Amino acid sequence: MKQYVIIGNGVAAAGCIEGIRSRDKNGGITVISEERHAVYCRPLISYYLEKKTDPGRMQYREKDFYDQNGVRVLYNEKAEEIDALQKTVRLRTGNLLSYDTLCVAAGASPFVPRFDGIETVENKFTFLTLDDAFALEKATDRDTKVLIVGAGLIGLKCAEGLHGRVREITVCDLSDRILSSILDAERAKTVQRRLEDNGIRFLLQNSVKQFERSAAVMQNGERVSFDVLVLAVGVKPNSGLIAEAGGEVNRGVLIDEKMRTSLPAVYAAGDCTEGTDASIGEKRVLAILPNAYMQGFTAGVNMADGNATFDNAIPMNAIGFFGLHIMTAGTYVGEAFEETDDEGSKTFFIKDGCLKGFILIGKTERAGLYTSLIREQIPLDQIDFELMKKSATSAAFSAQKRKTMFGGVTDGTD
Repeated sequence: MKQYVIIGNGVAAAGCIEGIRSRDKNGGITVISEERHAVYCRPLISYYLEKKTDPGRMQYREKDFYDQNGVRVLYNEKAEEIDALQKTVRLRTGNLLSYDTLCVAAGASPFVPRFDGIETVENKFTFLTLDDAFALEKATDRDTKVLIVGAGLIGLKCAEGLHGRVREITVCDLSDRILSSILDAERAKTVQRRLEDNGIRFLLQNSVKQFERSAAVMQNGERVSFDVLVLAVGVKPNSGLIAEAGGEVNRGVLIDEKMRTSLPAVYAAGDCTEGTDASIGEKRVLAILPNAYMQGFTAGVNMADGNATFDNAIPMNAIGFFGLHIMTAGTYVGEAFEETDDEGSKTFFIKDGCLKGFILIGKTERAGLYTSLIREQIPLDQIDFELMKKSATSAAFSAQKRKTMFGGVTDGTD
């Protein structure tokens, strides 16, 4: 009986389990989980702080998921070393796990820059896991003043989650705009106004020079007092296990379209990897939930002697702040075209006759049609793109293409 080991217990691991079981119903599967929780949806941790959900509803799979799939989970355990020659994983306890095939789905960790005086801050947190949300819940109340370092996705979702729970929230960032990795300047201003309208204060183009217990001295000399500090500068892929085992690593673990690493019988999936971005044809970290699942499933199939590929991943984000919905995808290269009305804005980026990326603010309905254009690199001269810019509709495609994409069936809204 084949033995499978998965390092990590997130969405990529769940995909890997299901990929394995699609081919092999009987092989042994062991999951090494640093967290004490079953697989859950990490993007929901801010909604937990808002009291819009609870741990039970945050679960990514049913309670009996592991039992139904014959999976042994080692909770609160850590993989310390991979021996690719001996096909073993050494655990923190010193025990060895043998495998026939291995998947590293170790995710990412918070990136915490070195700040002068950071050791003097007692109440400091990151915001990446459910336990982080539990810790912030305990550390805050209606009188708490919070300083968040980082105006990216993690920092702003934390701010939204804490809104209404605390007295004051200040967010600082070295960038001149919020969400600088996914929004241009104009769209960033729109989202920032929504956040400011809900009482969140920003200090942009400004970061912490030094911490002094419960105060931050900013680069511009301003002094910001706080009770709780959240460090949300960014994340870094957990690629160390592969690197130390002699595998190829750049920013993340390098994988091919079958999720194979450079190590024999070792696969990788999820936020710890660098896969091919179909929108530009280059390797990059694509740390989003749908890609993590598909990478994990593909790895699982191939670990069980199948033949699966996943080669059309693209960067993609679907988020919202205080009712303002935002969706972005692809890469912002080429010529930009914008459609704006009272309901929001759509910005499209076109190069070499194909859609390469988009930013949707407020108008995100049926955005999957736009992502299909990017993933498949469908030439825009083959569709009515003028119609598509105004409304994401299958009517913009030829009858033959509609049949290929939708089975000839529309939803009645076109």
